[in-house]
Amino acid sequence: MSFQLILQSISRYIQLTDAEARYFTDSLEEKKLRKKQVLVHENEISRFSAFVNTGCLRSYSVDRDGFEHILQFAPAGWWVADIYSLITAQPGKLTIDALEDSEILLLPRSKQEQLFIEHPKFERFFRIITENSIAANNHRLLDYMGLNAQERYELFCKRYPMLMQSLPQKQIASYIGVTPEFLSKMKSGMLKSLSKPA
Repeated sequence: MSFQLILQSISRYIQLTDAEARYFTDSLEEKKLRKKQVLVHENEISRFSAFVNTGCLRSYSVDRDGFEHILQFAPAGWWVADIYSLITAQPGKLTIDALEDSEILLLPRSKQEQLFIEHPKFERFFRIITENSIAANNHRLLDYMGLNAQERYELFCKRYPMLMQSLPQKQIASYIGVTPEFLSKMKSGMLKSLSKPA
């Protein structure tokens, strides 16, 4: 499995020597997931972060009525983890699975901590991506509270154009907080309004 994508991702924030890059990649575990295969189950203690090399993962929770609520999509080049469980070593509330056949790189929490000791510049990298994740989640929460369904869908299209053709409508509906039927009707109404003469 290639380490090119993950090293490119890191190089956006910190510069590594060849020795540091080798130390980092030696800390990673390679894993392949089949479509729909679960990486992390709800109520498990999460012990690693996952970087998506190819494919796409998602993290989600299921409410008491059985409805899925998608927190994040993670296409190639993205990190995904149950941050709460990873940091607290408590059982998590998220399930993480593959939306398509995927290749991922796992960084165990224990090796991440050792990485911080041996090469402190990695603390900067993980601080930045954690801050970016917190900011994105806060922004999404505000969008969810302040925007209507059509506005949330339009925002999703702008933020994740690479996922529009590959994701099932059910997944997109779950992410923006509507039923697939409502999303279908909404998209149909949007197309009709676009086709009307000005």
